[in-house]
Amino acid sequence: MYCSGIKRFTMKKTFLLVFILSLCTVSFSQKVNFGLKGGLNASRLEVENYDEDAIESRLSFHVGGLAHVHINRNWAVQPELIYSSQGMIQELGNREFEWKVNYVNVPVMVQYMFNGGLRIQAGPQIGFLTSSSIEDQESGISRKNDDDLKSIDVSLPVGIGYLSPSGFGVDARYNIGLTDINDAGANDIRNRVFQVGIFYQFRK
Repeated sequence: MYCSGIKRFTMKKTFLLVFILSLCTVSFSQKVNFGLKGGLNASRLEVENYDEDAIESRLSFHVGGLAHVHINRNWAVQPELIYSSQGMIQELGNREFEWKVNYVNVPVMVQYMFNGGLRIQAGPQIGFLTSSSIEDQESGISRKNDDDLKSIDVSLPVGIGYLSPSGFGVDARYNIGLTDINDAGANDIRNRVFQVGIFYQFRK
């Protein structure tokens, strides 16, 4: 368990360093606008062969930064670094359990920008598990279950956004988990997250 934790930490540090260096390189060669964003998550875990009626969405948040890289008039690439609190509410018998599954997500969104500020977007996302726990809603007792889940999640975010002339904007997307994150059983578990939020894009 200790060695696994060190391996996860090292992998995250290495990837984040490469990500930051890539942004610095790109910023010198392209028109880049940096920004901040945050908002609401409505997340659930899709569990294979499990009663969907026994799973409810968990409401939480996401927060982070972005780099909007213009390619031409209509196309842009937007890498982001986002802390995202995800999971689900699970009904088991007469009790409810809250799964709190937290990630540092790195989406790279390809955006098509219409005149007037509207944009549609999609792209790959890799997520690094930072912590996970299950809390009994009745007793308030929680236990960590990091070792039951895989440390990396790959997903496909798709969505729509709007940027106003002031630099403020709104963003909505749906993250479709492609990876089975279950590391302790036979049933597939995949992330499903709807996100809506606001962002501010600094102008050069």
